[in-house]
Amino acid sequence: MADLIEILAKSQLFGALDPDVLKQIAKQMRPVSYSAGQLIFERGDEGKDIFLVIGGRVRLSVLSAEGRELSFGHPGPGDVFGEIAAFDGGPRTAHATAVTKLDMMALSRSAFDTLLGTHPALARAAIRFMCTRLREADNQFESVALHRIEVRLARFLLTLVRQQHGERPPPRPAITFGLSQSELALHLGASRPKVNAALMLLEEREAIERREPQIICHCTVLEGIAEEG
Repeated sequence: MADLIEILAKSQLFGALDPDVLKQIAKQMRPVSYSAGQLIFERGDEGKDIFLVIGGRVRLSVLSAEGRELSFGHPGPGDVFGEIAAFDGGPRTAHATAVTKLDMMALSRSAFDTLLGTHPALARAAIRFMCTRLREADNQFESVALHRIEVRLARFLLTLVRQQHGERPPPRPAITFGLSQSELALHLGASRPKVNAALMLLEEREAIERREPQIICHCTVLEGIAEEG
């Protein structure tokens, strides 16, 4: 219980809530697990749960009319997903697939509704959380539509830097990718060969150094590339 409360306290949705509220939320959650490649839910499914990732990684994606898959999120440990359908009672808006072996905690929609009714702070946190999600989605789809692959990749790497090192990272932080090139291609809306070419271009421009399993990011150079049109 203590470990779960600590994870909830660091999550984007629940992090600003008082410890007593976090304890009540933790009591309502149940463990669920999925194998790598297993489908968690499909677009159009009934949204019964909100999920908190404990270990592993998830792919959130949609399919175009032509059958092309676009990934727009890869929640990992401490991240929450599945919230939209749970918030409004509508169907799932995307597919969710386990990229790796996945351990999570699930909170039912009915339990979440009860908590919302008794804790105004949770309602305010949910509004802030959804606004952040909307901004992130707008930025990603704008990036895919308007910017070259190396620009999109530079912005993605800078986002990982902030996630793993905070808002004031060292000049050359090491980051753990956590995604295959195929997964990264889905996320960036490009093919795997184009992603590999973009990684090589960033290396040539001395924006990154690949030292498996990590990437050393030269933040000043990456920021310059990220600002290119």
